[in-house]
Amino acid sequence: MPETMSDSQDLVRKKKKQPVRRTVSQICPPPRRPLTVADIRPGMENERLGVLRDSMFQNPLIVKAELGKPRERSCSLPGIDFNYGLYIRGLDGGVPEAIGHWNVLKPQRTLPQELAPNYIAMNRRAVKAGLVTARENFLYRKLSDIRINVQDDRRTKKEPPSLPPNMTFGIRARPSTPFFDLLRHQYQQLWVQEQKTNQKATKLDKKHKTVLGKLYETRSSQLRKYKPPVKLDAPWHLPHFQKVAAHLDTFPTEADRQRAFKAQREECAVRQGTLRMGNYTHP
Repeated sequence: MPETMSDSQDLVRKKKKQPVRRTVSQICPPPRRPLTVADIRPGMENERLGVLRDSMFQNPLIVKAELGKPRERSCSLPGIDFNYGLYIRGLDGGVPEAIGHWNVLKPQRTLPQELAPNYIAMNRRAVKAGLVTARENFLYRKLSDIRINVQDDRRTKKEPPSLPPNMTFGIRARPSTPFFDLLRHQYQQLWVQEQKTNQKATKLDKKHKTVLGKLYETRSSQLRKYKPPVKLDAPWHLPHFQKVAAHLDTFPTEADRQRAFKAQREECAVRQGTLRMGNYTHP
């Protein structure tokens, strides 16, 4: 009995250890197609009242996600017979024709180009032969016809540049960063020394600067600085307002008047108002 129990336990363990096999549709599920009116059941999130159309369930702004399910796709997919990808309509026959035979392009015939006559060379040789007249030159050109290629390939065909044998091709490496100078603040010290030398040079220039003597005023410089005085006339008044006496005098005598003004000047510091004639600032 104990042996049979152990065998049954081993079988149970082996069954538990076996991996769960998943189908292709579970690993890569097909894309969810848009909902239709036939898929709607009572109690669903996308249940509608009134007239129902399939276009209602293809609008992403209206379609709601069902409980525990992802949102349905609003775009409709083509049928089963649809092939995805780009179809190129070729005229070469495709793969069968390429496997069947090798398509070789026929070389195009190049027509020989007619060369132009070289009149300079023919005239030079005619002069050397002693031919001067036009008739003699015409007959000589028929006898010895010299041709030349008009198209000069020297401009298109460039000779390779002459390079030294020990030349290294490529991009020159960037110089290494002077970390040692940066850590020692070498650039700061150089800048300070440069500033000190500039200050010394400016001081020497000031020492060697010539000091001019006393400048004397000449007649022309004095006339240039002279400003003629302007006579200020008294403001103009109407004749019947020039000698008008006071119409009101509240002081009995002139001494009382001066004494009152003196008291007002002494107390103006502690009085209020614009003219310092109001109440006292301190009680």
